Amino acid sequence: MQKTMIAILLVMLAGCAEDAPPPRIKKAPDPTPVMKAPEKKVDPAPAPVMEPPKPAPAPAAAPVSKALLDPALPEWSQVAPAEYKVKFSTSKGDVTVLVQREWAPRGADRFYNLVKNGFYDETVFFRVIPGFMAQFGVNGSPEVSAAWKNAVIQDDPVVQSNQRGMITFAMRGPNTRTTQIFINFKDNSTLDSKNFAPFGKVVEGMEVVDTFYKDYGEGAPGGRGPAQGRIQAEGNAYLKSEFKELDYVKTARILK
Repeated sequence: MQKTMIAILLVMLAGCAEDAPPPRIKKAPDPTPVMKAPEKKVDPAPAPVMEPPKPAPAPAAAPVSKALLDPALPEWSQVAPAEYKVKFSTSKGDVTVLVQREWAPRGADRFYNLVKNGFYDETVFFRVIPGFMAQFGVNGSPEVSAAWKNAVIQDDPVVQSNQRGMITFAMRGPNTRTTQIFINFKDNSTLDSKNFAPFGKVVEGMEVVDTFYKDYGEGAPGGRGPAQGRIQAEGNAYLKSEFKELDYVKTARILK
């Protein structure tokens, strides 16, 4: 009996010695996730931008002398010869004008003094109307234009007619002639009754005048051409940057 009890006890001890299944080890929680910085959205590179080309430097206006800035100086009141010639060297060729003082004494004197003192050098034919006329005489320097804006002369009686080749002062009304002049392309005798008094005539180079650039036509705001207000305010810089095709006077000289 005793042996039997010992055998049962041994069997029970053996069952307790069997390896139990390993305890379930809880998986450690994942470490705190690392927040990734959001990827920066990279805009596509902008297309290359071409800078607009800078206009070529405008030909400088003629050097400004002290005399050009003061129309009241004595050199502007010289009496012209009874007859004289002026040679215009232009971008298209030479043009010679014969002035007869008896045709328009005040106009002939003003023109003589302007040419003698270099006023018309580098001035531009800014209003060239086909079948009508070619106008110029605004100085390339805004400072000079301002000085001459109100330097008017009285009208002359109209003795000659505004025929082809005749040269005449422009004006904005009675007794308002200053420095602007025009050359008639054709018979413009309708201007005679409006007190436009010719003082000279093209005697050589009218074929050159005929070739002056005309495609801009009438000035702004009525046409595509330059605005006179801007010419006076900005000078040759405006004309040469925006109206490059216009012809111009290189020099104007009295012929001996």
